[in-house]
Amino acid sequence: MYPPIFQCPNGHALCSSCRARVKNSCPICRGELGNIRCLALEKIGESVELPCKYQSMGCCDIFPYYSKPRHEKNCKYRPYNCPYAGAECPVTGDIPLLVKHLRSEHKVDMHDGCTFNHRYVKSDPREIDNATWMLTVFNCFGRQFCLHFETFLLGTSPVYMAFLRFMGTEDEAREYSYSLEVGGNGRKLTWQGVPRSIQDSHQKVRDSQDGLIIHRNLALFFSGGERQELKLKVSGRIWKEQ
Repeated sequence: MYPPIFQCPNGHALCSSCRARVKNSCPICRGELGNIRCLALEKIGESVELPCKYQSMGCCDIFPYYSKPRHEKNCKYRPYNCPYAGAECPVTGDIPLLVKHLRSEHKVDMHDGCTFNHRYVKSDPREIDNATWMLTVFNCFGRQFCLHFETFLLGTSPVYMAFLRFMGTEDEAREYSYSLEVGGNGRKLTWQGVPRSIQDSHQKVRDSQDGLIIHRNLALFFSGGERQELKLKVSGRIWKEQ
């Protein structure tokens, strides 16, 4: 339970999220809940200290009861989900395990360096469907970054999207920036941003549109107009903020 903690006139306590679901009726005695706070339980919570729930994975820190969830959200020992897109991979683990897993199980492209130049091809660019290209992982500054590229419908408009995710915590991801560029026919489109942690799911990042988005008509123009296949060259750079 986290504040505010409520109680009915008979002393039965429940948290604020449960209170919203029971429609102001105590689930124990069916009495009316009202807005009576259980200050005694709230005070007890302030005095309690508990270990991180990832203690078994190596975290030795102890936290006050109310600040524990905030730490666990960004705990460096928190297991990560596999960042591979295109399939719901159930594998979780630390970063070294996931890097090994991506290489051996998903056969992803692994590259060393902080600059890149990739070409993406779609055989029938007029076809409206969701497609995900092979994930690419870059080893840069001793850390790993995942480059995603895919096509999907944004509302009713077909788009292509490229974005970068960082294999680490959200706080660590903020230490880096990246840029993406796509172009052709004398034009170019650029994007600059901060990589998202793989603690955020692939779907969440895509739905937030936090990356380089290219509408299909513009992508076709970059590719040379009315062609039988689409060819887009995406270049980029990763750097560490001072």
